[in-house]
Formats: sequence, structure tokens, C-alpha cells
Amino acid sequence: MDIQNNPAVLEKDDTLTFESFRETYQVSKEAFCREVFLENKGTIQIKKEKTVVKNLARIFEATFRICSRKGFRGMSMRDLSQESGLSMGGLYAYFRSKDELLNTLQRVGNRFVQQVLKEACKTHVSTYQKLRAIIKIHLYLSEIVQAWFFFSYMEAKSMSKQERDFYKDAELSTESLIHETLKQGAEEGVFTERDHLLAASVIKAMLQDWYLKRWKHSKRKITVDQYADFVLGFIESYYLVNQQTMS
Repeated sequence: MDIQNNPAVLEKDDTLTFESFRETYQVSKEAFCREVFLENKGTIQIKKEKTVVKNLARIFEATFRICSRKGFRGMSMRDLSQESGLSMGGLYAYFRSKDELLNTLQRVGNRFVQQVLKEACKTHVSTYQKLRAIIKIHLYLSEIVQAWFFFSYMEAKSMSKQERDFYKDAELSTESLIHETLKQGAEEGVFTERDHLLAASVIKAMLQDWYLKRWKHSKRKITVDQYADFVLGFIESYYLVNQQTMS
């Protein structure tokens, strides 16, 4: 494909910002908790959605706080009861064990992220726009539910082998999405031929830096939109065949 004769291929979609993303996809902590409720209606003993969503948020936030201090394996259900303000009986109405809690957080969280990413990619025609959407949306998601992203990464060591395998597959799914997009772009002549697998791995690490070292970026007053623009500029300088088409 001759890019110079197809400048629309590299047309930026700069209408997607953190705020417009939140308005369009209505992603929130409450939406995350609602997903958990809908998937686990059969085991959650409380049936009123509003109450369940509110209490799940309390349970998850308490879990993240405790785990930041002592790790998931060091947490007991009694610790969680005290931190969340729910009685032991009230807590067991949602999760029968902390392993069930961990499994639910990982399973629903990873599916939640992948669904939003894949749905957003469908709205972009060009490969270039698709790559920009993947980068931005992954960062926006990790900004909204940063505590889950951090928890998921840090507690992978606490999982059983089966859970760790599931986590690794989920971890690689985003990397694979980036990898396939880079390959497709190279085949179309939009991107330069590179080691796409290694590049996807490095890009994923850049995305992870946003939520793993959130304190650093916050201290420097870097917004998620600024960070997204920087990462995209980094990728474009390495990958675009002819950056003159961007001007």
C-alpha cells in the first residue's frame, strides 16, 4: 500500500480522551462490580443489585488495601470483614472463601478488560487507528480501576498453578492484540518491518508502568492523556514508515 497516496490511513483520531472514553463506554468501578454480580448471581446470596454492587465495592477496596500492606496470602477473611465493615456472615454471603474471591477478581477483571478493548477496536477502520485505540483504552482502563490492575499483577505469585496459567493467558492476550495489529500494519505498508513480538512485549511493559508506578507519575503531575500521547509518539517514531504523512 502506498501510504503517501492514502494519507487517511494515518489520520489521527484525537477525539478519544480519558473523559470521552468514560462517557462513551461508561466504565467505572460500579460497572466492574455489576459484572461480578451478573456472573455470580447463583452463588451470591443477596439478590438486590444495588446492595450487592455497593458491598462488592467495599469488599474489593478493602481487599486491595489489605493486600498492599500484607499480601493476599497474608489476608484472612476476618481481616477482610474488619476492613470492609461487613460481618463475617455478611461477607460469606458474597464469597465462601478468599480463594473464590481471588478467582472472581481475576476472571471477571481480565474478561472485562478484553471485552472493552475488543469492542473499541471494532469502531476503527484503519490499523493505525486501531493501534492508537488499544494503547489509549488500556491506559484509560488502568486509570479507572488502577487498584485491580496493580493487585492482579502483584498477586500473581499467590495464585495456584491453574490460576497463574489463566493470568498468564490473560496477560498475553493484550500483548497478542498489539502484536497482531503491528503485523497487520506492516503487511499494509503502514508500519516498518520490525520484531513485532518483541515490540509488543516492550509496549505492554510501558502500559504496565502507568499502573505499577502510579505514584511516580502522579508526583510529576502527568495525566493519563499525556502519558498516552507520549507512548504513542514513542511507537510512531519507531514504527511509522513515513512520518511526513502525519503533518
